[in-house]
Order: sequence, then structure tokens, then C-alpha cells
Amino acid sequence: MRKLIFICLSALLVMMVASCDETKTKNVLGNGDSLLIDSTAEQDSSLYGRCGDGCAMNTLQLITDKGDTLELNYDPDAETSPVQGGIAVGDRVAVQLGKDAYGTTIASSVINLTTLLGKWQSLDRKFEIKEGGVVETVVNEQKPYTSWKIVNGKLVLSTDTFSIYELGADSLYLENSVGIFAYKRVK
Repeated sequence: MRKLIFICLSALLVMMVASCDETKTKNVLGNGDSLLIDSTAEQDSSLYGRCGDGCAMNTLQLITDKGDTLELNYDPDAETSPVQGGIAVGDRVAVQLGKDAYGTTIASSVINLTTLLGKWQSLDRKFEIKEGGVVETVVNEQKPYTSWKIVNGKLVLSTDTFSIYELGADSLYLENSVGIFAYKRVK
């Protein structure tokens, strides 16, 4: 009888240890794109959705992927606009929330993902950012970008993380500890 109890407890212990696998993956993009990453990676706090028709000069109407509609203001005292890539009704955006001086929730960073998509070229790189987290390299490179995602208001191209210094209709400036990288849109 003691052997049977010992065997059952041993089997139970083995099952508990096997179910505690810490290398499980999950989708932390929150934007409908399916890109599996390690659960030990940094969690993305961005909100994803589309611009509603209530967008104005200092207001963003965000229709989230969950179907909620949020009216968010920008910091009117900010030296530079928190919006990268402009906003237009229907555009897909990634939004970071913050607080203003009065404690009101505001959009502290808005990245227009619709504007970010497309072909970009610099002196030494040429690649296309596509939907679904895919990057296609147009020319042969030693370390080509193969994937992209937004994490906490920053653009991650494969393993390189950048702040979006500026995003326009035909220009993209990315910044990291090495410097600022300039790209132009290719048609």
C-alpha cells in the first residue's frame, strides 16, 4: 500500500513539474498580428485600433481592436507632436497612454501603422514593412530585417529596437544608441 501511495505521489509531482514549463509563447502584440515571442520578453503596453471620425487637431478617437471607443487628447504643452505618421479616419495606430499635468489620461505616443507599412530605402538598406509583422529585404544584406513589431511605442526590426524619431508620408527616421537612420519611401 505504501508503494502505491509513493508511486501516485511521484507521478503527481512529475506531472506538476512538467506543466510548469516557462518557455511557453503567447501573442503580446495585442494588435491582431500573430507573432509568437518568448513570454520572458517585455510586455507591450500599447493600445491598437483604428482612428475614428472624431479625430481632430488635438484629439484622437481610437476604436480599439476590442471594439471600445476612446476619446484621447494630446499634451497641448508638448514641444513636439506625439503623433508619428499623421492620423486619418480608418488608419491603424499603436497608442501609448500617459497622464497630463492634471492626471488626465492622454495619448502620449501615437504611431500610424498604416503610414509605416511600405518600402523604405537608405544608402545601405532596402526593405518592405508588411502587415502581419513581416519584413522583406529587397537587396542582399549581411543582417537583413525579417520581422517587425511595436513594443511600448518603439519599433523592433528583427533584434534591433528603435525610437521613431520622425515618420512622414515619404520619410522615416529611426533612432537608437548608434544614431539616427534616415529612410525614404520607395514606390
